[in-house]
Amino acid sequence: MMPVRLNPYLGFRSEAREALGFYHSVFGGELSIGTFGDSGMPHDPADADKVLHGQLEGENGLLLMGSDTPSGMRVTEGSSISISLSGDDDAALRRYWDGLAAGATVIEPLTTAPWGDTFGMLTDRHGVTWLVNISGAGA
Repeated sequence: MMPVRLNPYLGFRSEAREALGFYHSVFGGELSIGTFGDSGMPHDPADADKVLHGQLEGENGLLLMGSDTPSGMRVTEGSSISISLSGDDDAALRRYWDGLAAGATVIEPLTTAPWGDTFGMLTDRHGVTWLVNISGAGA
């Protein structure tokens, strides 16, 4: 029996391939992408190269999925959802922070938080907000 997993699934208008490629450069691992054209399902020909489903199985057990929105569907820009990365692997979490920070808007720099951990928050160049917390690390 496969364990139940809860993971982020990001929606984009048409930049899922670029965003998932970016996250692949940050998190490593295996990236698979299937397009509407590959699916065999009926679709608008203009959507043939759009991502129907992308999945990144990153290092350290990270799982991130995403897709593009078909032309005929409405896209809701923005979201109240943030993605949190946390743990005590200082080197890995700082590497992820540095990768995500490329072209990002830093909301809170990665520094010692009042609770003693190292914490930072940013919105990446694809509009996704990330929180990074390094347990007990201090800056």
